[in-house]
Amino acid sequence: MTVLERFYASGGSEVAIATLELSCPAWDNPIYLCKDYEDLTATTENGDVVTYLACGMDVSLPKRDNSGDQSLNFAIDNVTGDAQQLIDKALDARQKITLVFRVYLSNDLTYPAEKPYRMTVLGGYMQGTTVQLSAGYYDLLNLAWPRRKYTLDFAPGLRYV
Repeated sequence: MTVLERFYASGGSEVAIATLELSCPAWDNPIYLCKDYEDLTATTENGDVVTYLACGMDVSLPKRDNSGDQSLNFAIDNVTGDAQQLIDKALDARQKITLVFRVYLSNDLTYPAEKPYRMTVLGGYMQGTTVQLSAGYYDLLNLAWPRRKYTLDFAPGLRYV
């Protein structure tokens, strides 16, 4: 039984704290956010000690089934124009934004309580002071078949067909 399974089964004084790490090659530093009222200093699975900024955040985890749609949706409230600037930087550089979702227990911040989710941000929008983003694993449902596109670069003989 994992630590998180024991937590869900028994309850107690511990609190599960959801955290997000957003990173992009176009940004100077990753963004660390947590769903809490105070900033949180914790250790990642790599041994890095990071400080997560407290924010109003809501996270909807992916369903654990065989539907093929494994997406994590999250909303961050009360953001400033900095978020829009970072999104614009990523779009201008045509770089993907990666997301790492970790859950910590309040009594043990030395390691995440379960294996982190690593995903790619697929889309989103900003409305007022709220940013809503959707992230997912490998998108199997929208995968093109066959994977190789027969273009003139790949198959030059198509020019004569």
